[in-house]
Amino acid sequence: MSQLTHFDARGNARMVDITEKKETHRVAEVRGEVMMSPSTLELIQQGGMAKGDVLGVARVAGIMAAKNTPGLIPMAHPIMITGVNIDFQFVPPNVVEIRGIVKTDGKTGVEMEALTAVSVAALTIYDMCKAVDKSIVIQNIRLVHKSGGKSVDFLREGEKPWEK
Repeated sequence: MSQLTHFDARGNARMVDITEKKETHRVAEVRGEVMMSPSTLELIQQGGMAKGDVLGVARVAGIMAAKNTPGLIPMAHPIMITGVNIDFQFVPPNVVEIRGIVKTDGKTGVEMEALTAVSVAALTIYDMCKAVDKSIVIQNIRLVHKSGGKSVDFLREGEKPWEK
């Protein structure tokens, strides 16, 4: 494992200096799951939640979260995001899978933005459904793919293709 970059030689936290890095096209894909009762999943699918369109609101929340990541994660650089996509897939009997893809042309990656987007989308689903289901579990939020920059592209072993 390479050296942790957010610490200086004395162990103090620092923001990584990206001044000399080259701009490249960078993409990160993150997935996560929201597990709930089958009846809650059915309510979401039928648009029956009292608070409204659960997935529509969660999509907007995820996009907003990606754009606001540097305000939440102390060492994340403010970057110009060129694209954010949040998609959902129902996995019967009781899971909503979330996929977030964030893109930029810049000097640093967008993994934190994609992780934040999926996390906040999942939290939004929880918030919109908690009145009818207290057993909701947010789980398995993970980086699936990353490309761009000088490090080797990453693809998580064993991930299934996204089916929509």
